[in-house]
Amino acid sequence: MSAQDAQHFVVYFEPGRFGGWPANHGIWSWGNEILVGFSRGYYQDLGPTRHAIDREKPEENLLGRSLDGGNTWTLEFPMKQGVLVTQRGAAHGVPPEGVREREPVDCLGGIDFTHPDFAMTLRMTGLDEGASRFYYSMDRGHTWQGPFRLPLFGQPGVAARTDYLVYGKHDCMVFLTSSKANSQEGRVFCARTQDGGKTWEFVSWIGPEPEGYAIMPSTVRLAENTLLSAIRRREGDPSWINAYRSEDGGKSWTFLGTPAPSTGEGNPPSMIRLRDGRVCLTYGYRAAPFEIRARLSPDGGNSWDEEIVLRSNGGGRDIGYPRSVQRPDGKVVTVYYFCDAPDKERYIAATIWDPDKVSQP
Repeated sequence: MSAQDAQHFVVYFEPGRFGGWPANHGIWSWGNEILVGFSRGYYQDLGPTRHAIDREKPEENLLGRSLDGGNTWTLEFPMKQGVLVTQRGAAHGVPPEGVREREPVDCLGGIDFTHPDFAMTLRMTGLDEGASRFYYSMDRGHTWQGPFRLPLFGQPGVAARTDYLVYGKHDCMVFLTSSKANSQEGRVFCARTQDGGKTWEFVSWIGPEPEGYAIMPSTVRLAENTLLSAIRRREGDPSWINAYRSEDGGKSWTFLGTPAPSTGEGNPPSMIRLRDGRVCLTYGYRAAPFEIRARLSPDGGNSWDEEIVLRSNGGGRDIGYPRSVQRPDGKVVTVYYFCDAPDKERYIAATIWDPDKVSQP
């Protein structure tokens, strides 16, 4: 199936540069105002199995903001505020010259997660360093407080990306990836604060420890105590997305199925609950024909409709990592990174599509 009348827009493109991984940073929306984070580095072709980013040059975080529901975008540079909001320790590149991120500190608590202009981003310090931190904003991402330490929860390491659910003024649940017992990535768990970020308590593991990895969750709340989490999975070559459901507010989880049986080399899920109650899952397919895809569930993840192609004809496997939001008019805005050819720059794109208008190819 394909999305009828889907429109594609450029969020960020620069000649000679690399834009990537919105899923690592997060997306937030307030009506037709949408804010998305992503990484910017320098393009370098490192071969068919690696991200095309120059690891010897700076990598930094940028924000893209749209005030018209995703049609046009402007760029913002949080580093100009003295906030780096990117992976310290240069997981893919090196920190920009002259920029030093503040050292993480303990949060004093009292964060109002229900503030109408609240946003939070959870970030890992670096793939090899094992620590994570978070920042929050009370003005729709124009300014950020942080970084604040996240605990290790008794694990060898925690690799945080942005996935959280607000329960109350000072009550928030986050969904994180830890190292496995052998210190390899990874296994998904959830944790919760009820004092506005001062203390965090481990709640539960989501699924058993895998032989390969289970990483990068995306979670929605279906009812007061009913949660649905989609998780990126890999065992050797196969890569897919699994779904788990909790009926007790995250204390225990049940395997629900595999809404995306194949994602090529692997891609994280982005899951949102539409206003009509359906669940919308978006993800990249990192194998030929290199696509951005979606699936819809009418029953809380128990079953899924056929795959929907949002965008095809990608230039290679270095694509995806989406995040999606729904606009007031019902259309979905899916932001991801993309390339038009294997030897071309990676850029950030947005596809605007209507989940009520899909057709057979």
